Amino acid sequence: MARADLALVAFLARDYDDAIAWFRAALDWQLLEDSDMGGGKRWVRMAPDADAATQFLIARAVGEQIDAVGKHAGGRVGYVLHTDDFEASRARMLAAGVTFEEHARREAYGTVAVFRDLYGNRWDLIEPK
Repeated sequence: MARADLALVAFLARDYDDAIAWFRAALDWQLLEDSDMGGGKRWVRMAPDADAATQFLIARAVGEQIDAVGKHAGGRVGYVLHTDDFEASRARMLAAGVTFEEHARREAYGTVAVFRDLYGNRWDLIEPK
């Protein structure tokens, strides 16, 4: 059977540049591509690094999509970000203005805390065991 990998996840944004700035400052992600597609559309890819198996495609919301910004997972945690140093990552994120909903907690799978992105989407920051 042929193998298929998840390459891109669409991230709905109100503004390309605001989203790029947030991902750079808050998560220390890299801008991998920012290409003008004409008509105000851009192809914007971001990820922790160029070798990341899954990257975000920043998609500017238009029309009825605008109502879905910040509600990607219907209020649940929609994204999980792994780190190899929870405390250092959390401290850097707090310094960048990221809002955490809770203090770190220990779970069977590792250390975790929920935070929100610039639009209010919920994420888990996890240092796996």
